[in-house]
Amino acid sequence: MPWPLILIEGEEGSGKSYSAAEFSASDLIGQTYWVDLAEGSADEYAAIDGARYEIIDHDGTFRDILEQIEAVHAEARRAALAKEPPVVLVIDSASALWRMLTNWTQERARRTRKNRAVLEEDPDAAVDITMNLWNDAVDRWQRVIHLLQTFSGIVVCLARGKQVSVVDDNGNPIGNLKEWKVQGHKDLPFDSSVWVRLKRDEDPQVIKARSLRLRVEKRRPMRLSDFTIEHLVFGLMGCSVSSQPRQMPALAGDRVSTWLDDHDFEETEDIAELGALWRKSADPEEGLERREVLSIRAEIEAKVERLKNPPTEMGEHRAATDGDKLREAAAREAEAGDAPDQSEPQEPELTAAPRRRTRTSRTTTATRR
Repeated sequence: MPWPLILIEGEEGSGKSYSAAEFSASDLIGQTYWVDLAEGSADEYAAIDGARYEIIDHDGTFRDILEQIEAVHAEARRAALAKEPPVVLVIDSASALWRMLTNWTQERARRTRKNRAVLEEDPDAAVDITMNLWNDAVDRWQRVIHLLQTFSGIVVCLARGKQVSVVDDNGNPIGNLKEWKVQGHKDLPFDSSVWVRLKRDEDPQVIKARSLRLRVEKRRPMRLSDFTIEHLVFGLMGCSVSSQPRQMPALAGDRVSTWLDDHDFEETEDIAELGALWRKSADPEEGLERREVLSIRAEIEAKVERLKNPPTEMGEHRAATDGDKLREAAAREAEAGDAPDQSEPQEPELTAAPRRRTRTSRTTTATRR
């Protein structure tokens, strides 16, 4: 039985964050890491008797949040391979993460040329959000979900849930119909292996469980009056360190990104080292296909070009001129202590410019410029 990705959603004040903090006191788990996203309850709930977790610092940007989750993901894998108690990751909350991505999408939409023109005439006009912008937001969301699904430990993902009106395709309410809505990406319940709903005035309910031991009938949630995450994971689901399955490999369309990451491509700034990687990519022992080798070499060549021609103050790359090459050569020779004698000028080794052929008419011969 693999460690679960637990979605705990519900009303405000129903005990979602409290249950996660309470779980950190369990003797059956290892270190707990808490990613607090706009909720602000992690510091207060540390006062719960026995609670022990580390609050992850981040600067509020998606990139930093993702990198912090990646770091915990790597630590969880190390603990799993060492047969240590499982690492626990708390995301509080997924609703805040999806709201951040939604706001990012709307801001980008307002900056498009088409929408800027519309808003100049009417600042309150509706903004058209194109599908490619939503696809970018979903892609970022999926990068986080992939880490949570492949996490070698226990993930507790908190989210808000509430009763909302049923709407048609145009966004208009349909009569007095109501439905329960989890605030987050629509696939969040599907991506979770266990789905728990908390309400202030009702017993906790297990809506879904991907488990042979814990069977939840369709449209018949399992009510648990004495619900705790520890009892759910180690009691009802029967998870343990000794019963963990094999480590699932990450799915990838090709090995380009993985190969570059394994060889520290992003951190390498030395052109000689990049050249060695360029040659190594074609080694049969690397197991790369020809198309993958070409893609890797294109990435390396692009980075070498950026290193040789760094951006100017305006952010544009400037190709090196013959004068630049002369100055660089003189600087290198001066640093080496063998600057050339000024009385005997030496011709620099420069690549000859390509010659162009032009024709003045069909009857004349080609001239060289």
